[in-house]
Amino acid sequence: MAYQGLAQEYLGMPAVTRAYTTACVLTTAAVQLEFITPFQLYFNPDLIFRKFQIWRLITNFLFFGPLGFSFFFNMIFLYRYCRMLEEGSFRGRTADFVFMFLFGGFLMTLFGLFASLFFLGQAFTIMLVYVWSRRNPYIRMNFFGLLNFQAPFLPWVLMGFSLLLGNSIIIDLLGIAVGHIYYFLEDVFPNQPGGKKLLLTPGFLKMVFDTPEEDPNYNTLPEDQPENQPGAQDQNQQRPQ
Repeated sequence: MAYQGLAQEYLGMPAVTRAYTTACVLTTAAVQLEFITPFQLYFNPDLIFRKFQIWRLITNFLFFGPLGFSFFFNMIFLYRYCRMLEEGSFRGRTADFVFMFLFGGFLMTLFGLFASLFFLGQAFTIMLVYVWSRRNPYIRMNFFGLLNFQAPFLPWVLMGFSLLLGNSIIIDLLGIAVGHIYYFLEDVFPNQPGGKKLLLTPGFLKMVFDTPEEDPNYNTLPEDQPENQPGAQDQNQQRPQ
């Protein structure tokens, strides 16, 4: 029963959230089982552009470190806020959600070219948390039963928690910065006087990820209408008068 419940919960996850969290868990499992090593995954511009190890552009977002408190902490926040975004403000807009992934990953990669950052998954999680928190400003949050605050403070609370654990806050600041850039360009600037929407989701992403809406003014051809189907005429003849 427990297995069926987990399977049902997994299959009930929205597509992008399920794909990303699955990739992160499988990558960590592969490292734990020593099928691969972190040295094959980390962000290294020299190996990417000179040795053409292009996969590093993706894998550095998938590895959150060995199994432990930090890994599970990141996975919980990644799953929770990625899912709430996809089922909330991005509901029915999968292509826009994927485009946010690409936009955020691109900016983080650019920053990674000039800084010694090896894995950017945590920054990506903070970006998702930041965007969700700004779009839900009135929700009250509780952090481990110790702090009560409004949602927009959540990324900063997480950064403070990371600092308490002795981690560098550069990654958290990067996630907050990229999240703010996306939020400003997508939600703030278009609503300003003279502003306009600058982040336009490419058409090919909409073709791949978004189900085309049915035209309410479309009229089916006469031969496709139910009353003109072959079986319908026989049924009408058999009805008693």
